[in-house]
Amino acid sequence: MQRGRRIAFDYGDVRIGVAASDADSIICSPITTLKATDKTLLKSIAEIFLEIEPVQIFVGKPALLSGEDGLAAQKALQFAELLREITDVEVLMIDERLSTVSAARNLRDSGKNAKESKGSIDMAAAVGILEFAIDLEKRK
Repeated sequence: MQRGRRIAFDYGDVRIGVAASDADSIICSPITTLKATDKTLLKSIAEIFLEIEPVQIFVGKPALLSGEDGLAAQKALQFAELLREITDVEVLMIDERLSTVSAARNLRDSGKNAKESKGSIDMAAAVGILEFAIDLEKRK
């Protein structure tokens, strides 16, 4: 596995959770939550790319439980295409069924109110996507 930081996005219509790994892909940490409708979204992402200098970029693909692509998956794919326009780094789609549900449950279990922690849920979902992607890469 190539050494270097990796970054993951949990795309949503309202918010986009962002997480990054350390250079050895041991620790994944939440970075920020971006507003999906922000007019400066791509500029903000480009600044994150400059700071992190990722060697791989992952976008969660929220497939339906049946495995089929729904509207949310199509939107995530469109978001990945936007990322490909602003970077030469490989952008990979990662199956993220239930990552947001799992992140919300984990926050709730730790005593945090999910409604008040929406941004935290999105970042936690991005961490989950990144951890899963790194695990897949290490198995190759």
